[in-house]
Amino acid sequence: MTTLSLRIGAALRREREAHALSVSELARQAGVSKATVSQLESGGGNPSVETLWALATAMDIPFSTFVDDGAHAPTLVRAADGGGIRSASAPYLATLLSASPHRARRDIYLITAEPGEPRRSAPHSPGTIEHVILASGAARVGPAGEPFTLSPGDYLSYPGDAPHVFEALVPGTRAVLISESR
Repeated sequence: MTTLSLRIGAALRREREAHALSVSELARQAGVSKATVSQLESGGGNPSVETLWALATAMDIPFSTFVDDGAHAPTLVRAADGGGIRSASAPYLATLLSASPHRARRDIYLITAEPGEPRRSAPHSPGTIEHVILASGAARVGPAGEPFTLSPGDYLSYPGDAPHVFEALVPGTRAVLISESR
């Protein structure tokens, strides 16, 4: 088991219990199997971005709750160190750069994506806004029905509480994604 798997498991159990949900009820609300919830809580498995988002949305908590290590000293995240949570359906990796401070709802991620199947996201909690700054490559990003083509340096803001998409158009596409909830 990795440190990240154990952190996800502990956070999932803590949040599920704080929301007074059984494993079965959380699984039903998130649309995942009861076995998946149990396995994740025990620090096992290799959860996808989609699974963690579904669980976070079901409990109306930020995604970062599962992966934040709680460190408050200066934080350096080296691009070469890798890590992050992979998508189950697209060549897409989300690395938490900064979790939202307590009582605020803002998380910052580094997205690394390759051409292939687009990363399609279900709506997040009501009031969620996503901000994307493309760092390298090219991508189609934004509302599922009307994504925008971004080039390096472009900024886009769009509702994260509606279906949305991130599709890398060239190899080595990287972006900073800021997710804020109200």
